Amino acid sequence: MASSRNTSLSRSVDRVTGGVLGLLALVSGGMVLLILWHLFAGAWPAIEAGRLGAFFTDAKWQPGSQRDPQFGIVTMLAGSALVTLLAVVLALPVGLASAIFHRFYAPPLLERWNRRIMELLIGVPSVVFGFWGLMVVVPAILRIAPGTPGQSLLAGGIVLALMILPLIALTSQAALQAVPSFLLQAAAGLGLGRARTILSIALPAARGGITTGVFLGLARALGETMAVVLVCGNIPQIPDSLFDPIRPITSTIALEMGYATASHKALLFCAGLVLMLCTALLVGWISFRKNTADSAIGGA
Repeated sequence: MASSRNTSLSRSVDRVTGGVLGLLALVSGGMVLLILWHLFAGAWPAIEAGRLGAFFTDAKWQPGSQRDPQFGIVTMLAGSALVTLLAVVLALPVGLASAIFHRFYAPPLLERWNRRIMELLIGVPSVVFGFWGLMVVVPAILRIAPGTPGQSLLAGGIVLALMILPLIALTSQAALQAVPSFLLQAAAGLGLGRARTILSIALPAARGGITTGVFLGLARALGETMAVVLVCGNIPQIPDSLFDPIRPITSTIALEMGYATASHKALLFCAGLVLMLCTALLVGWISFRKNTADSAIGGA
């Protein structure tokens, strides 16, 4: 009798928990749709006026000019793409090396502290990274290249690399931890050394998780605002070198939204839509890669 009551109570708790979690999932998805609708509603005046095509044909971004207004965001798209790719190029080797050390070489005490440091870095506000870049990275670049402005593509890439480093490291750690132990035991049985096992067995098996971490880092770097405002120089141009200043789309929205007129503001909403589309494509690719990796594991 008591067992029947316990079973009934357990089922009721499960139903309530499932209902609450489902409601929270619906709220989360609804918030994303509301944000997308808000962006679209704000951008509609510019879309209706036929200015969206000028985003990719005009050479400059001068929406407030009375004589020759131009609405080109190609230079800012290039700036966002270049600083994001540079950040990943700098962060990936360090993050992957940290994950390999954490999984295969670190003693337990150092392994625990290494993970805590990475988790702490994830929680540091972006404005703190930007301020550190302005006070440390920019002067260092000025010492290396005295004739440059300091605030540049390179400064933005370094700061963003430090911001996404813990995300890539922790995701790679989780992927390496998930490698089936029988694969490592089989490699040991074949007489493979630790380095050969890592390169030939562990990294290929964890490739899906590592790739997911890289794309998550790309998505975060692409949407970062405050750090790049402080260290990138905020000049809309396609850079000729790492020491040239740039202006990503996020910087433009943050700097101009406060004083933009109605038509100017609509163009900024359009820029936000373009940025959200790029992020959605990255997230979609992450989901595709994860499903492909899960299918491969299931098939194996």
